[in-house]
Amino acid sequence: MARKLAAGNWKMNGTTEALTEVAALTALLEAEACEVLLCPPATLIARMADMAHGSALMIGGQTCHPNASGAHTGDISAQMLADAGASHVILGHSERRADHGETDEDVAAQVTAALTSSLIAIVCIGETEAERDAGVTLNVVGTQLAGSIPEGADLSRLVVAYEPVWAIGTGRTPTLDQIADVHDHIRAELSGRFGSAAQDVPLLYGGSVKPSNAAEIFAVSNVDGALVGGASLKAADFGGIVSALSGA
Repeated sequence: MARKLAAGNWKMNGTTEALTEVAALTALLEAEACEVLLCPPATLIARMADMAHGSALMIGGQTCHPNASGAHTGDISAQMLADAGASHVILGHSERRADHGETDEDVAAQVTAALTSSLIAIVCIGETEAERDAGVTLNVVGTQLAGSIPEGADLSRLVVAYEPVWAIGTGRTPTLDQIADVHDHIRAELSGRFGSAAQDVPLLYGGSVKPSNAAEIFAVSNVDGALVGGASLKAADFGGIVSALSGA
């Protein structure tokens, strides 16, 4: 049985004043029965990790460079994330794939770097609206999944997040049947490649998850949690999603 994980992606949001939300969130987590993660901008990781120390809240990064160090101005390595207190890193998010041209091959190299630095890699995959309308969602997701996870990956340190690109930040979500179809396909693809160990890989859904729809999403087959964007910026909203997952 895969563990439950509620992960918040703050994207390019948050300055020092936003750390008050972390204090509020840690106070809400004492009775929750799932793993909880926040991935803030790199500028806040170390301070957030210090605040979360001793609590149930984990802290992660939003990307990493495949190299451990070098002449890569503006980039951050997996080793640096771990040194700052991160336990996880989001890789292959559609915004990174679109804005920075990251390919499946790039993501696989980043996953290798993350695992080498003992981070848990959250690998993001998902189709565009045009691909959904063309009926090729499962082909797109399967191709991204196969190309973004390197051979020999340690599945105990792997999470997969399905985020349909057209649902991110739009308020739109796929139907529950559509989510089930994709998550069941991901589980089957992982099982076909890695065997029974794939059953323990958490599969997260992401794309306009909020407290009002979280419970019904978490009841879907092979949905083990969520990767949450805007709703993770406020402790009250994210706390509602966490509570829904704990009760699922």
